[in-house]
Amino acid sequence: MTTHAGLPVAGYQPQTDDKVQTVNRAKELEERVLRHLEALAADKGNDQRMVAIARTGIQESFMWANRAVFQPGRVKLPEDAA
Repeated sequence: MTTHAGLPVAGYQPQTDDKVQTVNRAKELEERVLRHLEALAADKGNDQRMVAIARTGIQESFMWANRAVFQPGRVKLPEDAA
């Protein structure tokens, strides 16, 4: 099993192929839903505020789902070494 290096961002850990594939599937699903919402937004007869709320909710939901898989941790601060 391949392990991918974590992002060069504090708190992100190395990830397995399975976890990367899971998040990539989620990203594809998110993109499909966002494109549907863009189509709804293009129809000015739809309530644009509600479409915007839906977009924000979808983005937030997928962010939390992806964090559930990758499980980024808390970071150490300089004062923690003391």
